[in-house]
Amino acid sequence: MTAKTNEFDLIVSGATGYTGRLVAEYLAQQQAKGSDDPVDGWPWRWAMAGRSLEKLAEVRDLIGAPADTPLIVADASDPASLDAMCARTKVVVTTVGPYQLYGNELVAACVRAGIGYADLCGEPAWMRQMIDAHHGAAKQSGAHITFSCGFDSIPFDLGVFVLQQECIRRFGAPAPRIKGRVRAMNGKFSGGTAASLKATMAAAAKDRSVIATLASPFGLTPGFEGAEQPAGKKPEYDEQLGSWATSFIMAPINTKNVHRSNFLLGHMYGADFVYDEMLLTGPGEGGEQMAKFVASTPMIGTENDPKPGEGPTKEERDSGFYDVLFVASYPDGRTLRLSVKGDKDPGYGSTSKMIAETGIALATCTAPGGVWTPGALLGMKLVERLEANAGLSFTVEE
Repeated sequence: MTAKTNEFDLIVSGATGYTGRLVAEYLAQQQAKGSDDPVDGWPWRWAMAGRSLEKLAEVRDLIGAPADTPLIVADASDPASLDAMCARTKVVVTTVGPYQLYGNELVAACVRAGIGYADLCGEPAWMRQMIDAHHGAAKQSGAHITFSCGFDSIPFDLGVFVLQQECIRRFGAPAPRIKGRVRAMNGKFSGGTAASLKATMAAAAKDRSVIATLASPFGLTPGFEGAEQPAGKKPEYDEQLGSWATSFIMAPINTKNVHRSNFLLGHMYGADFVYDEMLLTGPGEGGEQMAKFVASTPMIGTENDPKPGEGPTKEERDSGFYDVLFVASYPDGRTLRLSVKGDKDPGYGSTSKMIAETGIALATCTAPGGVWTPGALLGMKLVERLEANAGLSFTVEE
């Protein structure tokens, strides 16, 4: 076993990739603002990791990081290099997906080292495999393994968490039903997301058990099956919101993470909690036509998908945004609404900030180890970081 040094608080693995570069650039910019963290009030140390020292140096210079930013050679196919990297840090943030192809050894290395791990995974079947394989060992080592630390699924996971906290504060009990509704979104899906979908479909073709995990809203809650959940796959008119709604492509992973957070929190939302997500398309005939178009048109998994390593321009990232509404309802008619908004495109600009802030938060996390969700593990601490630094807002709408 390699001796731990805690030389770094955070290492970005995959820093030469498109999204990894954005994460490293964000960290460099945040550190340039001052030596102390604006939320936790402590100076933090970080490094960039990848397969090629030469490429790491190129990216370091390209993003304007200090010339003395440490560079670490680590390869997903070389477990010894991963163990050596993990021995030097408190947290590894990885953007190297599809994780079912490149993540197994890194998760195992982080569990062995007893450190934090954050990724952008939207691959629920692989996540369930990692939960089954590593949750017990992570508890013993103190490792904090956190999946889905980008647009899938932080705005949704934390949106439900914050709204339930407010429901409990106002009404004395959590809401048994919450709807997540995407009101507006401008941005593209990443090449990594497209590659992950293709890898998941290939895995499902080989192993029928993968299909069961993908189909169940409780695929990430071993031993627990909750109340029947709305499918959210067909266009419908939402009387409460006065808008047509249709299927939302990220719902299958987001809903699983929300239910896992509830599971990890001892069913703080209730054992019969009901949650679904849909995309709002507007009122009237126009809204209905748009809902039907979205439901019948593949948004990802086509020949037009971006390739891994490709992404939008800075101008496109900066002009992007998202606005998600969460509506809590009680049987007696009481309701409460909360919006989660992001100031950059969801797939890249906002995602890179979210995973970076998750990584920083993990560096000071003292909760028990295990395979967690960001919401259940970090809760309001992460909300505070995201609002202070990452351009997100969590607002109760009266």
